[in-house]
Amino acid sequence: MKVNLVEYFKDSVSKFPNHIALDDNSEKLTFNQVDELSNKIALEISKFIKQRNPIAVLLPKSNNAILSFIGIMKSGNFYIPLDTKSPVERIEKIISTLSSSCIITDKKHSAILEKINFTGKIIIVEQIENQKVDDEKLDDLSQNIIDVDPIYAIFTSGSTGLPKGVLISHRSVIDYIEWAKETYDITESDAIGNQAPFYFDNSTLDIYLMICTGATLNIIPEDRFTFPIKLIEYINEKEINFVFWVPSVLVNIANFDVFNTIKPQFLDKILFAGEAMPNKHLNYWRKNYPNSLYSNLYGPTEITVDCTFYNVERDFLDDESLPIGNACRNTQILIFNEENKITEQGELGELCVRGSSLSLGYYNDLEKTVSAFVQNPLHNNYPDTIYKTGDLVYTNELNEIIFVGRKDSQIKHMGYRIELGEIENAILGVTNVDNVAVLYDDVQKQIIAFVITTESSANIRKTIMNNLPKYMIPTRWEIMEEFPLNANGKINRLELKKLFN
Repeated sequence: MKVNLVEYFKDSVSKFPNHIALDDNSEKLTFNQVDELSNKIALEISKFIKQRNPIAVLLPKSNNAILSFIGIMKSGNFYIPLDTKSPVERIEKIISTLSSSCIITDKKHSAILEKINFTGKIIIVEQIENQKVDDEKLDDLSQNIIDVDPIYAIFTSGSTGLPKGVLISHRSVIDYIEWAKETYDITESDAIGNQAPFYFDNSTLDIYLMICTGATLNIIPEDRFTFPIKLIEYINEKEINFVFWVPSVLVNIANFDVFNTIKPQFLDKILFAGEAMPNKHLNYWRKNYPNSLYSNLYGPTEITVDCTFYNVERDFLDDESLPIGNACRNTQILIFNEENKITEQGELGELCVRGSSLSLGYYNDLEKTVSAFVQNPLHNNYPDTIYKTGDLVYTNELNEIIFVGRKDSQIKHMGYRIELGEIENAILGVTNVDNVAVLYDDVQKQIIAFVITTESSANIRKTIMNNLPKYMIPTRWEIMEEFPLNANGKINRLELKKLFN
């Protein structure tokens, strides 16, 4: 039985030494090469840093970033991916929270560290090629790693403006990847097409499927996602068959009717998560590729990427909600109402999670950790931690979980409790509506619909009145040519809020 992810990687190297592990379109590396280069990084780290310490990685999305992650993992420490495009102030806040004494970067981005007066050890990736390999030292390092040790931290936005670092253990990643390997039948013959930035937790699936199965990880250049036709050309060129993308990418391809120009030749496993996937756009994909596997995954960063999944097998209307399905293996989903009792079928409640998937909490922030990771309210017989997601869901007549929205996006308008996601679904069902985001202006007390469409707002309003009560109809409509997206590829609702006035 393997207890840490270094052992998984060693197993893949021994089985597939000459198989391509990484391809970032500038260089291809075999598992043997990744092993050798990451060993040098691990040994360089071990000269300065003891085990179980945070090491930030300030590198663009590339082979070098993955090599650094694996090197840090081998050294017995844990990595924190930083966005090289982030404001210097945010990078400084994260490094301050970490109290990290070591950062890995390259010559180009080392200037950022000078701006924040970082005084710890800076490892420049271009300068470790001559590092001598000490196999005995590497073995000593890996044998000291146990499954509850942290492997990475992902910093998400905090409500106070301070980023919060979600800390994930080897055990949680192993639990997730073992489930994914079996569920999606991933082997060394698969070619993974990575979209998610490495500071976004969706990338965990891509990275660790490569590490644990011997599959090839193709790091798709970011600019390809701006041009859908070039994106399809690229995945055809690389013979990519497996993707795990945010829905916005799939929506964009559908809106531009890309398959009328070019079609994927190898794509047969299509996974998505991070935001709600509209059935209207999924139906476009399913119509063109009825034999592909489509899987809707759900989960916050705090539970190691995903805790539920739904393999799409039946037909859905354009304005229906796509289920988030049921719990992943070795995970229990509990849905509590406001009285902390398990909900009945159809009753709205907060989705909570228990299992090995739970993160270790927020790094260097015990107060936030204990407020989100709490004792299971069903009993007090022994420590039994659950994570409160803040997401509202219910189960349908098929016992599938339906995501409704965030607790903080449930509004009270004209005395009624309203889920903004329900309004979005209704609008998406209207002909010629390509995408929508519905927000609430607390100052003006208005429901505002931002819509990408060629239809008039009057016609949309008239159509949705057949499905929604009058108090749920938006009072203000903004027709958009495109939506601002955040760095993860999701609709940037904070930017849209700036348009309220």
